[in-house]
Amino acid sequence: MNIWLVICLIVSGYLLGSISFGYIVGKIRHIDIREYGSGSSGTTNAFRTVGRLGGILTFIGDYLKALIPILLFRFVFFAEEPYMHLAILIYGFACVIGHNFPIWLKFKGGKGIAVTAGVCSGFDPLIIPFGIVLFAIVVLFTKYVSIGSLVISLVIPFWVVFRMCDDAYYPWLIIVSCLYTISAFIMHRKNIKRLIRGEENKIGQRVKIDSNAHKENNTK
Repeated sequence: MNIWLVICLIVSGYLLGSISFGYIVGKIRHIDIREYGSGSSGTTNAFRTVGRLGGILTFIGDYLKALIPILLFRFVFFAEEPYMHLAILIYGFACVIGHNFPIWLKFKGGKGIAVTAGVCSGFDPLIIPFGIVLFAIVVLFTKYVSIGSLVISLVIPFWVVFRMCDDAYYPWLIIVSCLYTISAFIMHRKNIKRLIRGEENKIGQRVKIDSNAHKENNTK
C-alpha cells in the first residue's frame, strides 16, 4: 500500500462516517438527540429519544455507510490486492472516527458501534452470526447495551489474530483492529462510570423529551 492510497481511505472514510443519521432522524422529529439521554447521535440514544423506528433507521444508515464502500473494496476495487483486508480496516476505522467526531456537528457524534458492525460484516461475514449471538446473550443477561458493545469490541482483535494469520499484512491488521477496541472504550468511558455507579440506563428505557423545548424547536 502506498501513502496516497492510505490518505484517500482515511479521508473518504472520515467524510462518509461524518454523515450522522441519528442527528438527521432527530431533526426530522424537530429535536437534536445529542441534547438528551447519553448525548450521543448513535443508535442506542436514537432508540431512547425518537423511538423504535428512528433507532432502526439510524442503525441502518450508520451500518450501511461503512458496509457499502467496504463491499466495493472487497469485490471490485481491491478484490485481487494482497492489502484488501488492511484497506478495509483502515477505511472502516476512519469511518468510525468520522461518526464519533463529525466535523459538521462540531465533533459531537456517536460512539461508533453500528459503524463498527458494518465494518466487521464486510471484513469477514463469518463474524456476523457470532457477533449477533454474543451481543444478544450479553445484553439479555446484563440488560445493558453498553456492555454488549464493549464485549463485541474486544472480540475484533482476537478475531483478526485467529482468522487472518495467513494475511500478508497480518501484523498491521492486528494493530489497526486494536484501535477499534481502544476507540470503543474511550467513547464509552462515561457509560463505564455510570455502570460502576449503578446509574447506566438499561435496555428499553426511554428518555423524557422536554415538551417546552420541543415546542421551541418546532417554532424555529
